[in-house]
Amino acid sequence: MAKSQQTYNKKEKEKARIKKREEKAKRKEERKANSEGGGLDNMIAYVDEFGMITDTPPDPTKKKEKIDVESISIGVARRTEEEEEPAERQGKVAFFNHSKGFGFINDLTTQEKFFVHVHGLLEEIQENDKVSFELEKGLKGMNAIKVKKI
Repeated sequence: MAKSQQTYNKKEKEKARIKKREEKAKRKEERKANSEGGGLDNMIAYVDEFGMITDTPPDPTKKKEKIDVESISIGVARRTEEEEEPAERQGKVAFFNHSKGFGFINDLTTQEKFFVHVHGLLEEIQENDKVSFELEKGLKGMNAIKVKKI
């Protein structure tokens, strides 16, 4: 007849697991017994007319009678021509590494820094050159393209 596959170590681990489970159930029961009563009424919160969260329901006498549904507009405001940024910007080359083929341009108006790659150049540039450029969305942010000296 074969020996049992249950070793002493396995038995001890199983006992510890059962004891832990029982202690957890006991703590859960204690929490339930000591709680103040966690019914739905205790969990509901209301927002008053000033936008503050309270536990008292709103007063029906302060309710506005009718809301004009037609006056509510849902959507995004259209962009006007004045809000659009100019296509061509001007800036100064802050850094350019010719061996690696990339650099950065500081915009003169907003002082933002934009990445520029050698493929986005129309002519050769050096550091501290004033340039004009356009922007396009890249993988990690906005990239300067069509870069040329002023």
